[in-house]
Amino acid sequence: MPNIEDRVENLLKTKITDLGYELYDVQYVKEGKDYFLRIFIDKKEGIDLNDCEKVSDEINGLLDEANYIKEQYFLEVSSPGVERVLRKDKHLEENIGKEVEIKLFKQIEGKKEYAGILKKYNNDIIQIESGEDLEIERKNISLIKIKYNW
Repeated sequence: MPNIEDRVENLLKTKITDLGYELYDVQYVKEGKDYFLRIFIDKKEGIDLNDCEKVSDEINGLLDEANYIKEQYFLEVSSPGVERVLRKDKHLEENIGKEVEIKLFKQIEGKKEYAGILKKYNNDIIQIESGEDLEIERKNISLIKIKYNW
């Protein structure tokens, strides 16, 4: 059986696309005692508060009707931001050639963080160029996101 995130994504994808947005990602997380369902939307021109409100209003009823989540939760609709998290293969594919930041669960060669240009990926590894090509096993990665140079 698919997890809650996959079920919600399948439920909402067409509706969000019909509204003129891309469903970038869905995250269902527990923080402290509270649960959050985070829906990340995107479009070429960028996302503003009105976009988030519009999508939230349109999907609320669908989520209530589907009743996938039994716990009380907070619904958040937002942009993935400039330092967007790359959780799916499609996110990695769209960002090959861009600078990324990788955080690890445990140190490798004395470091828990790496940054470099995303070169390639497969089911097992992420390869970045950071002076030299570096391959990191995906199972060791806690977070990979776009690195934005402020």
